[in-house]
Amino acid sequence: MKQLGRYQILENWIKLQFPTRTFLLSPASTDASFRRYFRISFSENHSHKTLIVMDAPPQHEDCVSFLHVAKVFSEANVHVPEVLAQDLKQGFLLLSDLESTTYLEAVGADSSVTDHLYSDAVDALIRIQLASYSGVLPDYDEALLLKELTLFPDWYLAKHLQVVLNVKQKTELDEGFKRILQNNLAQPRVFVHRDYHSRNLMVTTPNPGIVDFQDAVYGPITYDLVSLFKDAYICWDEERILDWIIRYWEKAKKVRLPVAANFTDFYRDFEWMGVQRHIKVLGIFARLCHRDGKNNYLRDMPLVINYLRETCERYSELNFLLVLLDELEIGRQEIEIGYDS
Repeated sequence: MKQLGRYQILENWIKLQFPTRTFLLSPASTDASFRRYFRISFSENHSHKTLIVMDAPPQHEDCVSFLHVAKVFSEANVHVPEVLAQDLKQGFLLLSDLESTTYLEAVGADSSVTDHLYSDAVDALIRIQLASYSGVLPDYDEALLLKELTLFPDWYLAKHLQVVLNVKQKTELDEGFKRILQNNLAQPRVFVHRDYHSRNLMVTTPNPGIVDFQDAVYGPITYDLVSLFKDAYICWDEERILDWIIRYWEKAKKVRLPVAANFTDFYRDFEWMGVQRHIKVLGIFARLCHRDGKNNYLRDMPLVINYLRETCERYSELNFLLVLLDELEIGRQEIEIGYDS
């Protein structure tokens, strides 16, 4: 007997949910994991209705964490998908549809529209942070933060650039990682979405709709701000980012979130948290390319490198990373010259 493919198994499961309806199943989106999303379209009471089905292969993904965080965030009064049906054994979830327009697609030349969207995103983030307490989500602890940093030498340097650090470079990188983590771990802790950016925020009512939150943790208060304002997929000028951060900081102080009393200190925390995230993202993008065959992430690397360089230029304690990036760039150019000659 021929074994059914996963798509057919998914389709059969949906038929069990809607035994009397004819529906159309189409791709909705993919992400950087093994999860896939499909949109189900059908007619109901003479109107067009859509739902989303998540396909999360159990050998690779865990739907339980999605369900848990969905409940936590929903109780924080933010807009997340409603879970309508589930099959944890097969890795299927039926969800309400938060529509198809992401922030990335919605922002444009009209700055007032963009400012309104990002103000909504900040307000939702503050509601999540206000609902925070320990013991609910996994800790974003030193072990996890360091594990993410090591993606940089393992995947970006060794696999993508194909370079091996000398003893001096490796020692400086290890010491630099310790300094970065020291700052990150000293920050006040709240619920952290961990990928709170323009691809995971949907234009909805109420706004925003928030997706891809299953990896949420309890960690540094500035982390999601970095994801939002130093987005790997869209670039804002520094003046605008600074204005948005000040607005967040003022709102956060007003509702007594544990942000630094001095904005200069808060902004420094934001930037140092950004260094951790940018280093991690370079490693993840390299891994997505070389392990998973998702080469499209390579085009987003230059923006992330630019974020990293700009911050390292501002803080003498991070100059080691700037020197390393320069040395790697020189080495890469020498290799390219060698190939051309």
